[in-house]
Amino acid sequence: MSLQYTILKMISRIICLFPYRFVLKLGKALGHVYYYAAAKQRCRALQQIKESLALSDSEAETIIRSLFIKLGQTFAEVMYMPALTKESIRQHVAIENIEYLQDAVQQAKGVVFLTAHVGNWEWLGARLAMEGFPMTSVIKRQPNDQHTQILNEYRQMVGIEIFARGTTELIGAAKALKQGKVLGFLADQDAGPNGVFLEFLGKKASTPSGPAVFARKFKCPIIPTFIVRRPEGGHRIIVHPPVTIQEMATEAETIRHMTQNLASITEDFIKQYPDEWLWFQKRWNTRYEPLAVEHTAPVNGGKAGETV
Repeated sequence: MSLQYTILKMISRIICLFPYRFVLKLGKALGHVYYYAAAKQRCRALQQIKESLALSDSEAETIIRSLFIKLGQTFAEVMYMPALTKESIRQHVAIENIEYLQDAVQQAKGVVFLTAHVGNWEWLGARLAMEGFPMTSVIKRQPNDQHTQILNEYRQMVGIEIFARGTTELIGAAKALKQGKVLGFLADQDAGPNGVFLEFLGKKASTPSGPAVFARKFKCPIIPTFIVRRPEGGHRIIVHPPVTIQEMATEAETIRHMTQNLASITEDFIKQYPDEWLWFQKRWNTRYEPLAVEHTAPVNGGKAGETV
């Protein structure tokens, strides 16, 4: 057992001793420290948000400072997850339009669940899993194995089934859909050279096609869902109406069209809540080469280090 893992578990046990209000205050303090300590991430976030939303320096700084504070709160909340119960998380996290997800699950075709690195996505999955929804997720391991270990422990603790991206576990993800479960994707990160290059926040970006590929293959609805913070504390989960596959002339065109549709839904939500999205992630890291990228990968799940 590594030292980092042990330290994180100790921090988690201590945080779990306190009431939720204290956890929020602690997280806010950590967020202030993070804003000044993570200079590289802060500068990248400021540059990318100004380019994408055409903001002034002062406007961008206000939003990114708020983002870092909220990230500090998210870290504290993740460490607090072992203290959550079905009753307590209902108090902290409200769900809007839950009938969209309920109806999709009742069809028993499986549900592709689209979300992004917006708000506390870990509590998004936790709230729905503890409410009784059969939540599963495709994840990408963290660069640090100890971080992956503790996150997966807490995800499984609240009832989320995990499948590792890029492994034979994706067979299990396909089986989960066949069994009528909800398969989550965080599909807002750079998808590398095999992604679908689309407009995202004003620039061409390599975009994961996994949600569209799985939904088309298994003929199941896609439910875009995001989580944001409430001013008074806690969160709101906002469930969007189902999105269905629209067949185009070719399979590649179908996947491309649906991936663009889903990216636009994500983009619109980010614009509505700009201080909730991870602006410092390397979303546009893969260079757009017009003559070489007009293709669609067979499967590219959300390139996420987290789950839902």
